[in-house]
Amino acid sequence: MGETTPVKDHLLVAIARPLPPPVVRNIHAQFPDAELSVIQLPNFAPIPSEIARKATLILTFTNLPNPEDATQIKLIHVVSAGLDHLISHPIVTSTDIPLTTSSGIHGPPIAEWTIMNWLVASRRFLHTHANQQRHLWDKDETFTPSVYDQVGKTVGILGYGSIGRQIARVSSALGMTVHAYTAHPRPTPESRHDTGYIVPGTGDPTGSIPATWSHGTDKASLHAFLSQGLNHLVIALPLTRDTTHLIGAEELALLAAHAPGLNKPYLTNISRGKVIDQAALIDALNKGVLGGAALDVTDPEPLPEDSPLWDAKNVAISPHVSSAGREYLGRSLDILQLNLGKWERGEPLVNGIRRGRGY
Repeated sequence: MGETTPVKDHLLVAIARPLPPPVVRNIHAQFPDAELSVIQLPNFAPIPSEIARKATLILTFTNLPNPEDATQIKLIHVVSAGLDHLISHPIVTSTDIPLTTSSGIHGPPIAEWTIMNWLVASRRFLHTHANQQRHLWDKDETFTPSVYDQVGKTVGILGYGSIGRQIARVSSALGMTVHAYTAHPRPTPESRHDTGYIVPGTGDPTGSIPATWSHGTDKASLHAFLSQGLNHLVIALPLTRDTTHLIGAEELALLAAHAPGLNKPYLTNISRGKVIDQAALIDALNKGVLGGAALDVTDPEPLPEDSPLWDAKNVAISPHVSSAGREYLGRSLDILQLNLGKWERGEPLVNGIRRGRGY
């Protein structure tokens, strides 16, 4: 008898926004041997049975099939870094279908967004831009003492994953000292390596950038980290039960009490809004405990029009877009393509979800 003809994969892309034709052509080019279906669904709407039952691969953000319709599916790839928005779905809780995330692709845009906000604040860009709109050449004696650069400043990064590592890379290039904090210990050089997906030429693959590594899941460990003398605190943690409201009034006060130099500490949150006690953050900003904050995430989202966070002192808010960019989907598909080969060879997947941990 002749050899069995391999079953052709059927890649289903289920997403809330329409994909432009050039993007669809790029997906075809990246997966030339697979049949491709693209459907547009409202966020969190289930994938219809007749479509789900044909798929062997799914690329999605919020749309998943019912478990009974997932009999042919060998891999589900989510275009976000986290899975907190899907963690209670029956596909996650009641099946063993491999799920992978796009962790690793967000570092370049989010690092640029982070540094952009630091420089907008430290170089008083909004002040000079407003003067430009007024056609005003305003260069008085108060300007120079009010601006500063980042050389010699310290940044503590809570959560040293791919995003934190790229922020560390760019921070280091600016002449800053980086301190890393992880939940679990990284005592050896090998344990500090990045084992996830890395956009070529980015990040800190060997974990060699931080001047110090701290770890822990208890308040004492966190407080020791915040007491090191940080000019910047970057929050890049996954949202779990343990990290919900991890940063509150006590932590912000501790951060401020040990901040070096003339400037109050600057907080950047690119993880999830619920990691911070938002009421405590508003209070710390308005009372001058913090010098400022850059927030790409809030609690809740969208942020209501009447939220006092909008008007807090020295806060910059963007609507969860720090990772946006035309490169995003292509990089996410790179991970799916890499993992498809690993799945076929029986190798461990990159960015595979560990059920029970929540990420």
